[in-house]
Amino acid sequence: MLEIITKFFDKSNRKQGAGTPLIVKSGQHALIANMISRDARKVVEVLQDAGHEAYVVGGSIRDLLLGLKPKDFDVATSAKPAEVKVLFRRSRIIGRRFQIVHVQFSREIIEVTTFRSNETKPNGNKSGKGLRQQSNSGMLTRDNVFGSVTDDASRRDLTINALYYDPSDNSIHDFAGGLEDIESRVIRIMGDPATRFREDPVRMLRVVRFCAKLGFTIDARTAKPMHKLAADLEHVSPPRLFDETIKLFMSGQGLATFWLLYEYGLFERIVPQLGTMMKDRDNLTCRLIGQAFTNTDIRIRAEKRVTPAFIYAALLWPAVQHLAAQYRDRGNSASYALSKAAGEVIAKQIPITAIPKRFTMPMREIWDLQLLLPRRGGQRAERLVAHSRFRAAYDFVLLREQAGEELSGLGDWWTAYQEANTEKRARMAATIGEPSNKKSRTRNRRRSKPTAPSE
Repeated sequence: MLEIITKFFDKSNRKQGAGTPLIVKSGQHALIANMISRDARKVVEVLQDAGHEAYVVGGSIRDLLLGLKPKDFDVATSAKPAEVKVLFRRSRIIGRRFQIVHVQFSREIIEVTTFRSNETKPNGNKSGKGLRQQSNSGMLTRDNVFGSVTDDASRRDLTINALYYDPSDNSIHDFAGGLEDIESRVIRIMGDPATRFREDPVRMLRVVRFCAKLGFTIDARTAKPMHKLAADLEHVSPPRLFDETIKLFMSGQGLATFWLLYEYGLFERIVPQLGTMMKDRDNLTCRLIGQAFTNTDIRIRAEKRVTPAFIYAALLWPAVQHLAAQYRDRGNSASYALSKAAGEVIAKQIPITAIPKRFTMPMREIWDLQLLLPRRGGQRAERLVAHSRFRAAYDFVLLREQAGEELSGLGDWWTAYQEANTEKRARMAATIGEPSNKKSRTRNRRRSKPTAPSE
């Protein structure tokens, strides 16, 4: 599709900045209005009929030019949020930091944003309400200052997302050389990279995500400050950072994303408890995480179910194992040590990425079963197979073995057990037996409670 675009304009005029857009007219590109969601076109039509500027913007246009199927369609307009809401009966204004309007249709929600400006406060606002506010680190904490489409284009994060499509005349408005960067397969931040990353550190994650998703390279000037500014991710709210990590990890390009995060020092800011455990790219921790993302990518591409609980269980497992080993060395039982370590590791992670309880509970069950699955003799195997988290725990065992952890063929045994008939299952379980734990049980009876770890 890009060849149809680029032959119509001189390359010397592509990098015009966000002041003067390059307008690629109908017939000079491969897009047609019917490629755009009917609901998005309806939103643009209603806004334009009411006298406002309106465009379909950003990622959907980029993806269509690359021959990809857009996940959703967003609209940008000169209309203020309250003006948008008046025009659409099924709509609501959401957000404080960035006010947007969700317009509800039967099949989809169209997100409508008002053109934003770089001005420090809106014209005529003596009270200062709605100021574009920044923290001491430079991070934007409020951004409801509105402006023109040119202002809005300058505020976009990446050049490839600063594309505005007008379905009324089938034209593409390119404010920052995004078409050229799509053709060159380059991820480039708009404006000064360090300033833009300080305004919103999540932009570094978006650079990585789109690089992995599209198979592009990161522009050298964009990449230069990323490692130094990685620590700014601590200024991002934990719920927002959790949401962003799910986009990163469940994109279908998790493995490529992981190694980019690792390269730019971003992963150790997302999961800091693994920082000292990942110095060697080929150690067991890195292999486990890499294999977890490989398996997740395969499942996503096969349109199979994946859950953040399993992903975060894999990410935090090395930290749980490490801490549990310390507690066992202090004389605590394996089950107590694992439970204690699991609780502490999760407690340290939540202030960084606020993992919801609906995921932390399954994570702990998966970890607990790692101790139980080796104890499969007698009737235990049948009880374990019936456990609601058995399948996830079994997959976790396979993951650990794929990463190179020695589990004495545990994964193969459970694979064969699941495929066996009732008679064969009974024989398999009977040959396992149960380890003798008389000494450990006697020792545990002598003390009334587990030894608390020293501070």
